[in-house]
Amino acid sequence: MSALVGLFDSGLGGLTVLRRLQERYPHSSCLYLGDTARVPYGQRSVADIRSIAAEVVAWLRHQQVGVLVMACNTSNALALDVAVAEAGVPVVGLIDSVAADLNSECVGVLATPATAASGAYRRAIHACRPHTSVLEVGCPTFVPLIEAGDLQAPALIEEAKAYVEPLLVAGVDTVVLGCTHYPMLRPLLTALLPPHVRLVDPAESAVRRLGPLLASMGGMPEGELAAVEVVSPAERTRVCVSGSAEAFADGASRWLGYRPAVERVDLRSVGQAF
Repeated sequence: MSALVGLFDSGLGGLTVLRRLQERYPHSSCLYLGDTARVPYGQRSVADIRSIAAEVVAWLRHQQVGVLVMACNTSNALALDVAVAEAGVPVVGLIDSVAADLNSECVGVLATPATAASGAYRRAIHACRPHTSVLEVGCPTFVPLIEAGDLQAPALIEEAKAYVEPLLVAGVDTVVLGCTHYPMLRPLLTALLPPHVRLVDPAESAVRRLGPLLASMGGMPEGELAAVEVVSPAERTRVCVSGSAEAFADGASRWLGYRPAVERVDLRSVGQAF
């Protein structure tokens, strides 16, 4: 089985997952797909999201990925079954991964409207901890504002205050960043929340779950990395988009710490294998 890790999101957000993966498993080869022609997913209908997921996963399957990471909470919430049926390889989701790791009494989830409305986080957390209180808050303006690039914009700060308010009223002890764009807001959200409230990025849990899968595909366990020469992230990662490659490369620099080479692809074709 190929050790190529496939990841997808509607835009830049999934790069937070890719970066976590690159940091933890520096030997891994990755294929990242940003479906930027249809960003954001979070305000689309359930039918649209499921149809898009089927198309995206089919394209990744044809690129011969050996494991698929759903680096998009909205697709994870509404189309995990579609991805599992279409991928033909193991699928790692964000929601179930983080739910299994939480040890909290009152959890707030900041997410896209589609993810929040689905109740996916509530169900996953209650499956692990039935008595935990879960409050999911839809944040419709976060993704467009984050993609615009100004994380100090007054409009973004005001929206963040409004989204956090019900979590403060509920007395949450943990806030899950339920969209892969939202780790970019960690400094802002930290400033708005009491010091005892823990911010959790589901990418950390999902990336940890990849370890055994990578090992089973011939990947190298973390403990053996000292014996190998690690190539740069740019050399071992292929980045593709369905929209503008140039715009994505510009935006990706601040998320990855380097400017990736980006290629535009047609998701209706099988493309070339990595």
